[in-house]
Amino acid sequence: MKIIMLGAPGAGKGTQAKRISEKYGIPHISTGDIFRANIKEGTALGKEAKSYMDEGKLVPDELTVRILLDRVSKDDCKGGYLLDGFPRTIPQAEVLDKELEKAGDRVDFAIDVEVPDESIVKRMSGRRACLKCGATYHVESLPPKTEGICDKCGEKLSIREDDKEETVKKRLEVYHKETEPLINYYEKKGILETVDGMQDAEEVFSSIIAILDKQG
Repeated sequence: MKIIMLGAPGAGKGTQAKRISEKYGIPHISTGDIFRANIKEGTALGKEAKSYMDEGKLVPDELTVRILLDRVSKDDCKGGYLLDGFPRTIPQAEVLDKELEKAGDRVDFAIDVEVPDESIVKRMSGRRACLKCGATYHVESLPPKTEGICDKCGEKLSIREDDKEETVKKRLEVYHKETEPLINYYEKKGILETVDGMQDAEEVFSSIIAILDKQG
């Protein structure tokens, strides 16, 4: 079972990806993790990727796909895998499909966790974190006992740069421009499944499992 997770930043796809990975015993693969592993291990692919990153350039799609294919060729991926955060664009998806086809492989499911922008902004901009002990809160769904103060260590809570409303809105703009077209791309291929991300996390997970168990 080869799965691609889709959805806007803050839609909760990362949380679901971890749970799907655990349930089906398939690796949860993110390109960021593979890049870091290859660079740390000093592989030829890692050195090539690092040369771009050191110059502040984006790693080319072809190289990203080569690193990805190297990862999915490992033994732990024989029963399937789940891709989180890749592909991000139509060209990346096309390169991935072409290379998988060469290897006699293909993606089985593209699961889109759908959440409206206004809900994502509310979700993310309401997050608060304790920089001292790492505890996290939400002003509405998980507030601290005392406003702005960590329950665990008493430090002042902060809003992370990534969670600031203006940052979230910019990330959503990039998502709509570059990544959202993938929904139509995978729909045309007949492998798209859409899940209502406005349900609570347990219900979202149940919806995804129902899709995978029915067709897997």
